[in-house]
Amino acid sequence: MNYLSVETLSKAFGDKVLFQNISFGIDQGQKIALVGINGSGKSTLMKIIMGLEESDAGSVTFRNDIKVTFVHQNPTFADNQSVAEAVFYNSDDPVLQTIREYQLTLIKSETDLDAQDQLTGLFEKMDTYNAWDYESQVKQILGRLGIHDLEQPISQLSGGQRKRVALAKALVEKPDLMIMDEPTNHLDLETIEWLENYLSTANLSLLLVTHDRYFLEKVTNEILELDNGGIYRYKGNYAYFLEKKADREMIEASEIDKAKNLYRKELDWIRRQPKARGTKAKYRVDAFEDTKDKAFSAKKKDSLELSVAANRMGGKIIEIEHLQKKFGDKKIVNDFSYVFKKQDRIGIIGPNGAGKTTFLNMLTGKLAPDAGMIEAGKTINFGYYRQEDDSFDPNQRIIDMVKEIAEVVTMANGSVITASQFLNHFQFSPKAQYTPIGKLSGGEKRRLQLLKILIKSPNFLILDEPTNDLDLITLNILEDFLANFPGCIILVSHDRYFMDRLVDHLFVFDGEGEINDFPGNYTDYREWEKEQTNTPMQKDDLSKAKESTAPISPKVEVSKTKASYKEKREYQTIQEDMAKLDEERATYIDKLNSGSGSHEDLLDWSQKVEAFTQKIDAMELRWLELSELEGIED
Repeated sequence: MNYLSVETLSKAFGDKVLFQNISFGIDQGQKIALVGINGSGKSTLMKIIMGLEESDAGSVTFRNDIKVTFVHQNPTFADNQSVAEAVFYNSDDPVLQTIREYQLTLIKSETDLDAQDQLTGLFEKMDTYNAWDYESQVKQILGRLGIHDLEQPISQLSGGQRKRVALAKALVEKPDLMIMDEPTNHLDLETIEWLENYLSTANLSLLLVTHDRYFLEKVTNEILELDNGGIYRYKGNYAYFLEKKADREMIEASEIDKAKNLYRKELDWIRRQPKARGTKAKYRVDAFEDTKDKAFSAKKKDSLELSVAANRMGGKIIEIEHLQKKFGDKKIVNDFSYVFKKQDRIGIIGPNGAGKTTFLNMLTGKLAPDAGMIEAGKTINFGYYRQEDDSFDPNQRIIDMVKEIAEVVTMANGSVITASQFLNHFQFSPKAQYTPIGKLSGGEKRRLQLLKILIKSPNFLILDEPTNDLDLITLNILEDFLANFPGCIILVSHDRYFMDRLVDHLFVFDGEGEINDFPGNYTDYREWEKEQTNTPMQKDDLSKAKESTAPISPKVEVSKTKASYKEKREYQTIQEDMAKLDEERATYIDKLNSGSGSHEDLLDWSQKVEAFTQKIDAMELRWLELSELEGIED
């Protein structure tokens, strides 16, 4: 059963053709991801499908008897609406209207006697519609998305909170087909995982744009690629798409090479006997034009090149001692200490509002702590990539903005290039460099923001949600650059794949001021969380238990003899560390045995041998302690 049909759709802005004569459909049960590089037309295509923009030609048709919902990338609501009105707005479903009325009346009944009287009639109405199960599902969706105050005005909500309201509105309507543009933006990791599980098991059809590869892999079963004005379909997951895309491009390149060879031969034939051109076979002249189009159909592949020099980093990086910060009664950081090491790769996770951005602002000196100390080394040069950057002048040309920072740029290999050449590395052509910044797309502004940071040669990068608005190809390039970046990195991201690939430990914010240092990436942390209880309780069950009058059973404590995840990791590395120390100790023993060196050298070498011996002895004792724990395998 076909739910959506897109027929011969075309769209261009001036001379720039985004797509031409593209057609595809979505059937019942299909969950499809739309992918493509920045500027390929994904957002424009989604806006046309959502009815927010007109196409130049073609049509978009939905089946008449299905329910369709849209989740826009940046949803808008009337400011005079409440959250409840926004979630249930314009719904002609009498069950949803009854649930909305029941929820609001239930809240009012706590202080309003008239509302208490109204509840009796609403109970009967809920029974009539058999709405109690549905109401429970709606309540679960709202709770999972962090929506608790249904009377709160929309005008008081942040962009991230409005995105949650838009998601709630779409989900509670139980659509047959859902169209979603970047649904994971502004969501915390726990909410993303819940939404991922919900959509992967929900009985609905789906078309979405997302850069979250774990989300894409788990939720969708087909991929549509918008490339070079055309559309290509792949029935499989993201890994299958990458493989088949490479095959397609290889075949196309081979066909274009053949067309070029034929074009040269036909061009020679066309040029011969020009006076008799009118008598030449018309079919051959027409075929020549087709061959010419094919031969020159190859699109120049612009490759983003991230390669810049980083300032030298001294021995002292950043030292944090007993840091404290709170706003009113809300504790943000409570007695946190840490000494940064060279090439630290740290991810920051925690619920929204836990204080992650506040911590970063204190780290960079933009916000003062209430107590404690943050001391940065003299050689530290921060590069701070913010989630929201409004520092651009929309009327300023790209090239002028870059030249204000630096006329020339030193690359990682030591070579020096001009500002214009540097812009070329970031996929801004000489012509595009004279474009006003205000006319750039979201992805292009992100690239310009990254360029603005890297041009200053930072050695300590702080990246707050750097993956938003970037296409998958650019994400892979950014990951490769960061993996080889010689300085320190702090990363805040809801992209789990991005974080898994780049960080080696986490600062975990619990939302009550405590920051825990976890040795591992995000997936390691989630596995560790699962190990903390012998019989973990599902969150839905926990929520029901809290609502019940019966007391909740206390959390089962893990036995002290059972190895924790951190202890397992320590056991795996401690033998390697002892071996390295033993090798270093052996070099000084060899020097002592050689008999060379001054008296001062011999004394220094002897002291170092003793120091290494003490370290190794202490580590051996720790190794023996760990080997006795349950779950440790040699």
